[in-house]
Amino acid sequence: MSDPRLAAAAAHPAASGRTAGGLTGSPYGRHVDELIARRPESVAHLLLDRAAATPDAEAYRHPVPARTGGAEEWRSLTWRETLERVEAIAAGLMSLGILPEDRVAIAAGTRVEWVFADFGVMCSGAATTTVYPSTNADECAFILADSGSRAVFAENPDQFAKIHSVRERLPELRTVVLFDGPVPEEAASFGGEVITLAELERRGAAHLANHPDAVRRAVAGIRRDHLATLIYTSGTTGRPKGVRLNHDCWAYEAVAQQAAPGLLRPDDLQYMWLPLSHVFGKTLTSGQLAVGFPTAVDGRVDRIVANLPVVRPTFMAAAPRVFEKIYAGVAARAQAAGGARSRIFGWAADVARRWAKTRQDTQRRTGRASVPFGLAVQHAIADRLVYRRIRAAMGGRMRCCISGSAALSPEIGYFFLGAGVPVLEGYGLTETSAGSCVNLDDRFVIGTVGPPLPGTEVRVADDGELLVRGPGVMSGYHGRPDLTAEVLQEDGWFHTGDIGEITEEGHVRVTDRKKDLIKTSNGKYVAPSLVEGLVKATCPYVGNVVVIGDKRSYCTAVITLDEPALLGWAGQHGLGHLGFAELVAHPRVRALVQGYVDRVNGGLQRWQTIKRFTLLPRDLSVETGELTPSLKVKRPVVERLHREAIEEMYRAGRAG
Repeated sequence: MSDPRLAAAAAHPAASGRTAGGLTGSPYGRHVDELIARRPESVAHLLLDRAAATPDAEAYRHPVPARTGGAEEWRSLTWRETLERVEAIAAGLMSLGILPEDRVAIAAGTRVEWVFADFGVMCSGAATTTVYPSTNADECAFILADSGSRAVFAENPDQFAKIHSVRERLPELRTVVLFDGPVPEEAASFGGEVITLAELERRGAAHLANHPDAVRRAVAGIRRDHLATLIYTSGTTGRPKGVRLNHDCWAYEAVAQQAAPGLLRPDDLQYMWLPLSHVFGKTLTSGQLAVGFPTAVDGRVDRIVANLPVVRPTFMAAAPRVFEKIYAGVAARAQAAGGARSRIFGWAADVARRWAKTRQDTQRRTGRASVPFGLAVQHAIADRLVYRRIRAAMGGRMRCCISGSAALSPEIGYFFLGAGVPVLEGYGLTETSAGSCVNLDDRFVIGTVGPPLPGTEVRVADDGELLVRGPGVMSGYHGRPDLTAEVLQEDGWFHTGDIGEITEEGHVRVTDRKKDLIKTSNGKYVAPSLVEGLVKATCPYVGNVVVIGDKRSYCTAVITLDEPALLGWAGQHGLGHLGFAELVAHPRVRALVQGYVDRVNGGLQRWQTIKRFTLLPRDLSVETGELTPSLKVKRPVVERLHREAIEEMYRAGRAG
């Protein structure tokens, strides 16, 4: 039987007229509406309020090298200490001549200094321009020039060298502040000042000694409609667009996350590794201020697995690819072990999904989540044998995870819910400050992105496109009123470019990107992301999947494989002597993947099935431009870079 979500997407539904959320008559109650309406002017106001309310509570912790060698240590800072550093940075920027709404860029990975710099920029009244550290020199020059950034926080000499190489294209840039020193010798030829963060804070302290209320006055002067952040979208074609997010966007996001029942709690500990240059990571720095929990910050992706048992967080946000890799890694290790261990994991994974689906079905039908006695017994046994080990690997205290930036496969969602770590899928775009919808503990429905956050409205247009309205929506694209007019109506409704629907319960379901929806030459619609999700949930060896088929007679796929998982399988099947590229080309590996693709195809309509696929000898990457820094697939780039392999699949089909 075909997946009903695919059928819904294929139908390209007309508007039902249903609107979810909204300040008037919202499902959250009058007290929540009043909290949203009374939100402060800015995140800067929230930071001052938080430091005053809980000055000695832990705010952040971050890794530092061990003083006596050995393993690194985690250092904590209180809200009082955080505010002291933020005020020093803000005052330091003022001493450089930075004025309200001037742009100050941050080109760095996720680390606690990124948070301090961002808060410092906003507390000075200026606006942050975010730059991914992986951004190449040409695009970095475009972003800094288009934004008119007057100063840049650069993570290290490598980031400085990139900026230095395009210096002639940056007439507005006056100062570079290095998180990691020392200042390189090349700074002498920069044509502007290059200082360390420590030096900026020293200057800020001196400025505050002479003007002790300078930062407080700057914060008091911030209005809701003042620019707070410019985030440049990762364009798949052409130059990225600068999304203008005002102070009210972040203040709203903070209070909305606080007001959403059960989403964030004062006793939480967040693990933050997401790119803070991306709107998903940045919105969570706002919610933390409103609620007051601490956050452990470490953007090193290769340290996530090692850090979780040390930090022991209660929640973590991530892109779906992270949860797919966790699942694939556990499944691949079990299969590589073979024998009883492999069979036990397969059984436990099936029990987890059946248990989760049954609970959700009974919750919707009766209002009370329950499962039959026999399934409950199986689940308890599987928990002792499998699930508790997964929870321990994630720190042992993870009450939930939040997934965003792309669609999460429902099969992955059911597995983690059954294993005791619910993954709350949410939805939003850069243009909506990330948080528009999110599943909540008391209204959690896998396969949806939950109800709108308090204060946000979502409706479905006549062509099935989701529209969003609320305080989190951008004021427009920087310097591009023409592009703004294409997506933002005068009455505040933003056209998301996503196709979806709203359930009777008020949950939003996103079926695909409007521009990604495939229409075959036979006139049939296919939602590629949903087919891709099914493949990734079924095959533990898959890395990425890109379904092709627009204006073609059938669908094909470009597939990459997860190297550690495949090498583990190879070692158990007499192919351990082969390298990764050799394995990808091996007939037995192709047959392995074909078996999983056939399994997925068995549950699809004929026009949705993957008729042919090609295996790439490497995974998709940010460096090649195939993925955005938030790990979304850039379909046009994948199709362009692998055009010959794609055309070969269709030539083979015609020949056959």
